[in-house]
Amino acid sequence: MGSTLGPIILGIICIVIGVFNARGDISTLHSYHRKRVSEEDRIPFGKKVGLGMLIIGISLIIFGSFNFLANTLTNNIFIIIGSVVLVIGLIVGLGLNFYAMIKYNKGIF
Repeated sequence: MGSTLGPIILGIICIVIGVFNARGDISTLHSYHRKRVSEEDRIPFGKKVGLGMLIIGISLIIFGSFNFLANTLTNNIFIIIGSVVLVIGLIVGLGLNFYAMIKYNKGIF
């Protein structure tokens, strides 16, 4: 049960943070990113980072749902499908976040 609820709860948290960021509220990000992004770039930066977080959150929810199906139907193919979706979602979401950080912060750190 925890292997199903954990990713789903984490996915919901990522989606909520992503929505805040996409609206231009980047207060959930590290202070380094808030200081280095100019005022006029806050909204485009927040939208890109927020979209990345939304993608990660959705992939976590899909993974948790497929994990639930695997446990319920005792079929491991659902774990494989969910894992593939999770890895793709993490790569795309983190890639989008890093792209936004490099473009608007001139670096990740």
